[in-house]
Amino acid sequence: MISKGLSHIMTVPHVLRHWRDYLELCKPGVVALMVFTAVVGMLLVDPQYIHWQPMLLACIGIALSAGSAAAINHLVDRQVDAQMARTRARPLPTGNIRTVEAVAFAIILGVAGLAVLFFWVNPLTALLTFLSLIGYAFIYTLYLKRATPQNIVIGGAAGAAPPVLGWTAMEGAINEYSLLLFLIIFVWTPPHFWALAIHRREEYAKVDIPMLPVTHGDRFTRLQILLYTVLLFLVTLLPYLTGMSGLIYLAGAMLFGALYIYYAIQLKVSDDPALPMQAFRFSITYLMGIFAALLLDRYLPLAYNALVG
Repeated sequence: MISKGLSHIMTVPHVLRHWRDYLELCKPGVVALMVFTAVVGMLLVDPQYIHWQPMLLACIGIALSAGSAAAINHLVDRQVDAQMARTRARPLPTGNIRTVEAVAFAIILGVAGLAVLFFWVNPLTALLTFLSLIGYAFIYTLYLKRATPQNIVIGGAAGAAPPVLGWTAMEGAINEYSLLLFLIIFVWTPPHFWALAIHRREEYAKVDIPMLPVTHGDRFTRLQILLYTVLLFLVTLLPYLTGMSGLIYLAGAMLFGALYIYYAIQLKVSDDPALPMQAFRFSITYLMGIFAALLLDRYLPLAYNALVG
């Protein structure tokens, strides 16, 4: 009966006609970054033996679940999105996708993603993914986002989960090194998002969302970005200091960290209106660079040994 109702809501011609809108509901850029960090967690488990089948299934399950959480975020914020220049062209405010269709889409994605993880990866990864979905889609989006200017600090835990999910998918247990990767993303999230919030401060104020620049002002937020970026630099040294990674990673972490601190200092001392978005975009490059450095550190020595051996 339920499946019949869903098929009536989401007909094949409708989905094909609006596939770009359904894809946008999933926030593909965000999901791609999450899957990338999850894949790094998977590849760090045991470079000598990469199990491609569970790795691929885990990527599918994590991506579907993350897409479901993103669709729920669109649903909850649809009225706010209609009032903001950055988001008013999204599928729900424009009416390209109806609310009931988005609900059905989110349910299908979430159930499919968790089922893949539970039956073909392992139940622990499915459970952790479910908790992350609940954390982002409901606790953050429904409550924290509108309750406190520390919303992104607390809610960032859900977005920091993918490396743990990836590692757990391969190992079947939560590894302490995966928690270091979680910590890196957790500390990275506030300065990353606050740069965007500075750029969109007036829009957030208009819709009464208490982002830090709205409640505490521009100057205070820029100081917090700088302090968090320095803290992030120190946190990214932990993989080297704990023996998880070597000198290749350390060099990458210090290089990318120095560049990020440069952007944070510029944000603090300059009122250039282009800087917040420049810092926001670089923060994405930064995170990808840090995680790529982890992979290079682990796999370059293996490749060298294979060549000379």
